[in-house]
Amino acid sequence: MASSSFNDKHSALRFADVGALLKRMLAPIDGYEKAPLVSLEEAVKPFVNIVPKIERNVYVVQENCQNPEDSLTTDELASIMRYTYESMPREDSLYVKLNATLRSEQRKNLVPCFLYLRLILTALARLPSKRRSMFRGVKENLWLDYPTGKIFIWWGFSSCTSSVGVLENEEFFGTTGDKTLFQIECTTAKNIKKHSFITNEDEILLLPARQFEVTSCLNSGHGLHIVQLKEIKAVSAIPAGLKCETR
Repeated sequence: MASSSFNDKHSALRFADVGALLKRMLAPIDGYEKAPLVSLEEAVKPFVNIVPKIERNVYVVQENCQNPEDSLTTDELASIMRYTYESMPREDSLYVKLNATLRSEQRKNLVPCFLYLRLILTALARLPSKRRSMFRGVKENLWLDYPTGKIFIWWGFSSCTSSVGVLENEEFFGTTGDKTLFQIECTTAKNIKKHSFITNEDEILLLPARQFEVTSCLNSGHGLHIVQLKEIKAVSAIPAGLKCETR
């Protein structure tokens, strides 16, 4: 698995991919569950013209998928690993394109993503969900966007960590300047540390369309703002345990 300083630096950007809060409710993410389960090579074909070198990078991650765990197939493991693979520049990363589409009001734009969504969500469904606390740090002051009592949905995948110490790295969160720390109580997140392209970040992945309530906010001074979140059940949420096809 890759763990170079280059990848460490750029993986920090994935953890900060919060996206702007939307002012209106989007239509649910529907249709992907009817797509067939295919190989990762087949699933990423619709991205070939928008994610540079995606076919080459699929080969790279597949070379690291020889011994999948947690009852994952090689393609299922590779789909998670490919999501966590950072491109340079960041804007060329698969997760950037995918999350931008998940956050778009134009739900028809999701159709080309269905094969990949079906594959990665099937993979994530095989991983256990449990109640846990986790963290997410952003080098911005987002405090005013998340007042106590606010209920909202993060429509994209959300990368978090179980270890707040990871965020002290300057590339992630740092110790100076404006920053917002999200402390999240969650019931449906998936620990993908063993399945990530970069294994030293204790990454926990929130599925798309997760709904939260802001339970507390704190301006702790020195530019640090703390927002505490609690996951609540959402009608539009993607199930954390999809029915998996028999192999």
